Amino acid sequence: MSRRLPLIMLLVAAALCVAGSYGLRFTLIESDRWLGLCVEAPQRWVCELRAGLGWLIHFRLLAWAALLTALLAQVFPGRWGWWLAVLGLLLGLPALVLYSASLAVFAVVLALLRLVRRPRLVSEDV
Repeated sequence: MSRRLPLIMLLVAAALCVAGSYGLRFTLIESDRWLGLCVEAPQRWVCELRAGLGWLIHFRLLAWAALLTALLAQVFPGRWGWWLAVLGLLLGLPALVLYSASLAVFAVVLALLRLVRRPRLVSEDV
């Protein structure tokens, strides 16, 4: 396995995450079509999904979860910290797109700082 494969996979996952977030934003949340349909029949599953996303955005849950995992990634060493940083990044990118940029930007920066941190070398005292 190549050393660059995890980086390539992370970049692809981040790009898909951003693309999916923009898709949700412009086709479901900001669409006038769904606004009209959800006023007429709010019990549709799509309308309930739209309302749930609205509450998720209103309370900034994605941004807070991203910030929490990015902060935890700074504390945990090794692979645990790296995976928490990946999770923080993948939660922070949709939060940036979905109207929580003021809080999510800190989570994304912290996650990226953890991802580029060099692993600590264990020194043996003899």
